Formats: sequence, structure tokens, C-alpha cells
Amino acid sequence: MTMTATAQSTVLQELLEKLGPTAVLTGNNLPVRNHNDYSGMLPSRPLAVVRPSDTQGISTVMRLCNLHGIAVVPQGGLTGLCGGARAGEDQIALSMERMVGIEEIDPASATMTVRAGTPLETVQQAAADAGFFCPLDLGARGSCAIGGNLSTNAGGNRVIRYGMAREMVLGLEAVLADGTVVTSMNKMIKNNAGFDLKHLFIGSEGTLGIITRIVLKMFPKPASTMTAICAADDFETVLRLLSSARSELGPLLSAFEVMWPDYWTFATTQAPGVRNPFGHDAPPRAAYVLIEALGTDPTLDAPRFEAWLGRLLENGVIPDAAVAQSVADAGAFWGVRDACGELHTLWPRHMAFDIGLPVAAMDEYARRCKEKLAERVPGCLSVFYGHIGDGNMHIVAFLPGVATQPKDDVEEVVYELVRAYHGTVSAEHGIGTLKQRWLGHARTPEEIALMRTLKGALDPKNLLNPGKVV
Repeated sequence: MTMTATAQSTVLQELLEKLGPTAVLTGNNLPVRNHNDYSGMLPSRPLAVVRPSDTQGISTVMRLCNLHGIAVVPQGGLTGLCGGARAGEDQIALSMERMVGIEEIDPASATMTVRAGTPLETVQQAAADAGFFCPLDLGARGSCAIGGNLSTNAGGNRVIRYGMAREMVLGLEAVLADGTVVTSMNKMIKNNAGFDLKHLFIGSEGTLGIITRIVLKMFPKPASTMTAICAADDFETVLRLLSSARSELGPLLSAFEVMWPDYWTFATTQAPGVRNPFGHDAPPRAAYVLIEALGTDPTLDAPRFEAWLGRLLENGVIPDAAVAQSVADAGAFWGVRDACGELHTLWPRHMAFDIGLPVAAMDEYARRCKEKLAERVPGCLSVFYGHIGDGNMHIVAFLPGVATQPKDDVEEVVYELVRAYHGTVSAEHGIGTLKQRWLGHARTPEEIALMRTLKGALDPKNLLNPGKVV
């Protein structure tokens, strides 16, 4: 038996003794779901799956693994798209599935204290039940864990109004690579007592520490929701519409989602259960915009929203618009935007991208990217859509009829153009493993060097989610 095998056996035995067989799964008891995240990479069977039920248990795992030199990969809901939660065969997968629950809701400070493994949808529902609103929202809400959302600094549908996930965090608790527990469960909006350490862990994808508990800032529950889909004949119209929405709707504006014609055609003609709000005989347009506004007074907000759209139509700014008249209508409108979830069945093994760009450059980028993909990979299909109001575009590319997708060629086209437009290779999904080689397209050598310095300082043995981000 090699030293590594001896160390592995020793760690697993000690973990079994301290945490019990319910928390330590090995051999035939390893769940298949822990072999991979949603990145599409090849599955990898970890050395063990460890499922602590509290912070002290996570600290024990890290202390023992640090002592024996065993790497640990944190796993939340396993909905990540970049390989950040995929554990290697000689690594322990640290599952947060038992670290769940709402610990406290404090109405006076408008905060919620929650465990990191709690599904986002559970957090949203708990806030709603208490008369508040958790604005963080993304398609995987029923499966993703709030700790994973913070570790990647998730964005989602309402960033234009509420900001990224980090904007919703007041305090947190994290376990370092050596098992040290750093507890900073701050509830105060104003707290300038030294470094704001929570930002070390938010967005670092579990490479600097494992988030265990969080104090979330809650918001007033909206009393009214207005939803519309607008057509645009060019991207200048989209920009005018965005500017008008910001000035006329102000803080009510909560979502501004743009769909290019290729995506719109896919969603309204191929995705099951999706209908075209303008009817199938409507003339094609250059872009389609889904707008959502959240207000506090139903008697005033809806008339204001409809009057604003009416003026845009009367003045010829937009050629057409459909306004949701019911919750079902709003759901159907969002169904067009969320039809991207059907791409995995219609375009199996497709390549998905999450980029950020200056908003004014997005249409030009989309045109050039589509052209270059067609030149570099003849026959390549591609669609473009995203949270354009906050500078985030999603791209899905697919080459039919081949056993292996031309990943390298497509990535080079997408990311070289991102660098040319001074954008980012990851707007909200993180870097993980899959985007690591492209990090230099969005960060300077000095920034990456500082990331490595922080990693070396907090995890000198490189045992905490090694090989991810940097």
C-alpha cells in the first residue's frame, strides 16, 4: 500500500469514527449524482462522499484532510456548468446536502440566517412566507444550493435591479482549508470594522474556504408585477428601450431580457409548450425584449407601466408589444425566455457560454460571432440571448451530425471576440475547470497573480478544490 493509499485509508477511518456511517459514503454506497456536476464533463468517481450536518463536522473533515494531505471538493446542488464541483478519484467530495435549513428570520433587520446547503427555492419560499422577498432567482432554483450560488456569485434574472448574489449577503461563516472556522454572521448594513472578509469567499468557487452559514438581506415583497414582451427592428431600438425603461420605470425595473431572432425562432417553434405572444403570423423582428417591473402599489404601477409602453408604441419607438394580463400570461412570456432549458434535449452535448460585454457592443458581437462560427465550423448552429440589461449574454452552439462537438474551435471564436470587445469569459457561471485556460482573456496577469497569492496564503497545501479557477 502506497503512502497516499495509507493516508486515504486513515482519513476515511477517522472520518467514520467522528462523523458516523450516515455521513461517510464509500465503495458501493457512493451516490452516482456525486460523480459530476452539470458541466457535461466525463463523470469522476470520488474517493468518498462526506456529508456533514453542521459546521463543526465540516471543520473536522478539513482538519483531518489537511493533516493527511487529502484534497476536498465542496459540492452543493451540482447544477454548476463549469466543472467547479467535480471531484477527482483521489479526492473527497464534501456534500452540503445535510447542511440545510432556515435558522432565523429577523423582521427588524430584514435578514434571514440560512445554512449553505439549503435550496434556493426554499430560501425564496421562506422569505415569502415571512412577508419578504428574496430576489436572487435562476432556472435551477429548485436544485441549486444557496452556498453554491454565493461561491460562484450567481446572477440570474433580476441583477439589473438587485445586483449579483454578493449584494444580498451581510454576513457569513466559512471553514478554511485547515479546519479553522471563521464566523462573521453580521446583520448590519454598515460595518467598516476592518476587512470585509465575506468577499474572500463569495465568488471564489470554494477554493479559499467553504461557506457554511449565511446572513441574507431580505427585501420588501412586491405587491405588483408587470411583464411585457416588446419587438424591436434594430438594436438601437433595444438600447432606446433600455434607456427609457431605466428613466421612466426607475427602481421598478427588475428584468430586461433580450432574445435575438435565432433564439426566438427556436423557442417559439421548437420548444414544447411555448407559444409566440405575437402570433405565428407576426413579421420577424431584429430582437425581442422581455421586461419585468416589480412595484408596491397595484393601483398605480400597472397603469403607469402600460401608459409607458403605450407612449413608446404611439411614438414609433417600438413596432409591437404584448402586455401580460394575468399571472398565466406572465408565466408564458417567461416561458419563451426559459425555453433554453430544452436545448439539452434538442441539441444534445451542445456548447453553452456565459459572457459579459459592454451593452452597446452586444449586437455587433452577436453578428460577428455568428459569422465567425459559420466560417470556422461550417454548419454550426448558434443562438444568442441573455440578461442584456446587466451586460450578460448567453450563447449556445451546436454542430449536428457529429460524434464529438468542436469545442476548441468554438471556444476560440467566442473567447477571442470577448477579449477584443474587452468583455469577460464568465458573467455569472464562474470559471471552474472548463474556463480556466481562458481566464487571461478577462483578467490581467497582475490580477491572476494576486488570486494565486490569496490561494497560497489561505490554502498553502492546495487541498481545497484544487485545479479550479487558478
